[in-house]
Amino acid sequence: MSEIARDLLHEAASEIMARAAIEIPRDYRDGIRGMLGQEQHELSRFVLEAMLENWEAAEADRRAMCADTGVPRFYVKAGNEARPEGGFVALEEAVRAATAEATRSVPLRPNRVHPLWRTDHDNNVGINAPEIEYSFEPDADWIELTTVHKGGLFGTDYRMLFPADGMDGIKRFFLDTLVQFGRRGLACQPAIVGIGLGGSKDTSMTLGKQAACLRPVGEPNPDPGIAKLEAELKELGNNIGMGPMGFVGSSMVIDCHVEVGYTHTGGMPMSVHCFCLSSRRATARVHAGGEVEYRSDPRWFTPYMRRETVGWPTRLARTA
Repeated sequence: MSEIARDLLHEAASEIMARAAIEIPRDYRDGIRGMLGQEQHELSRFVLEAMLENWEAAEADRRAMCADTGVPRFYVKAGNEARPEGGFVALEEAVRAATAEATRSVPLRPNRVHPLWRTDHDNNVGINAPEIEYSFEPDADWIELTTVHKGGLFGTDYRMLFPADGMDGIKRFFLDTLVQFGRRGLACQPAIVGIGLGGSKDTSMTLGKQAACLRPVGEPNPDPGIAKLEAELKELGNNIGMGPMGFVGSSMVIDCHVEVGYTHTGGMPMSVHCFCLSSRRATARVHAGGEVEYRSDPRWFTPYMRRETVGWPTRLARTA
């Protein structure tokens, strides 16, 4: 079986770093255009129109579309038969090198600093930075690299709910969070809002961030009950009287995505994450034969990712 060349992984990582910083995904743009057709408040309409114009200017000038380019991170989906040259240590070195180079070449703002000493390497690389998360896919020999440039300050909250809180408790925490984010300027609306339900505390946080950053606008959860909850939360979020950037309006939530994990019988942890109007993500699928496919939909949540079984029958595997 052919190895996936380390240089090819580095090249792909560098390319998606630039694409994520400059090019807003088509699904998010289409969602904003749809909101513009429904927004009735003048200031909110002005903000939505300015967003679309800013994105066009950024692409034309090949410059980052927001001055704060967030904190870059990577998601790696590896086919079970994939073999990166030099192993996964070499892959991690490739994406760290691509991050440092993109900080200079795009350029990205060097946001990463030591939490205590505030020292930095001026390249967004350091201890546990950039973060790299992994998932796997059966019956595949490719490696997918996804980079997400997400703001690292605000736009996230967590609460331990309990089974008796039920759907009403979920909706109450969702609304409490969005109202506080809007009033205090802690998120850049309109946002893709990701909800992590269940798992342990850390799993809940991870699922919520992935839900916000790795699912495109307009893609409901395949579970009909969860999809119904997503639609209800989106409607609630757009009817609290806040619009883009906190102005009066009805365009706060461009989409709501919920991901779940089996949890302790006595609890229901919940996290809320806002992926801001700088919806920065890009993916490269690198094949063992040397081909590279670029896209903006990460396709992260495959049936294998959401499996409930102990094993995974080959006949159910999907490599998309």
